[in-house]
Amino acid sequence: MRYVITGKNFEVTEALKNVAEEKISKLEKYFTSETTANITMSVIRKQHRIEVTIPLKGTVIRAEETAENMYAAIDLVVDKLERQLVKHRHKLIDRHRHSGSFRSTFLDIEPEYQEEEGPKIVRTKRFAVKPMDAEEACMELELLGHDFFVFRNADTEEVNVVYKRNNGDFGLIEPEI
Repeated sequence: MRYVITGKNFEVTEALKNVAEEKISKLEKYFTSETTANITMSVIRKQHRIEVTIPLKGTVIRAEETAENMYAAIDLVVDKLERQLVKHRHKLIDRHRHSGSFRSTFLDIEPEYQEEEGPKIVRTKRFAVKPMDAEEACMELELLGHDFFVFRNADTEEVNVVYKRNNGDFGLIEPEI
């Protein structure tokens, strides 16, 4: 595997490069030597973030993780990539059977992880949807301390959702019917 390591708002030290290559080299058993892994490391508001993108013919394997330090983020992103590969193994193999992106041993090995069945609903909650405007819904969201809030828009009479974005701003989802 080839590695392209870059840094945003952050100078990648030789030690970090070595650790990233060493950890991500665990994935080399799945890919051919011509496969390229693009690794981008950045620091945003004291949070260390790593993005790994592995372009393949017709698709992309990608994972992104954020942690308190870059070494922890690297460990998390490698685990995430490996779970993705194993989970989507059959789909990826079928799609790339003749493209040469994967090693033949990856096509033949049994998965180490147990494949997940899919999303599982563990709780159902019912509540009254109050009519209000989007600004009121944002205030309600802040008061409750949730990530999102469902409400009936007083202007359109449609059910809308406000949510808190990663940068601290709010988003509004208005369904089109």
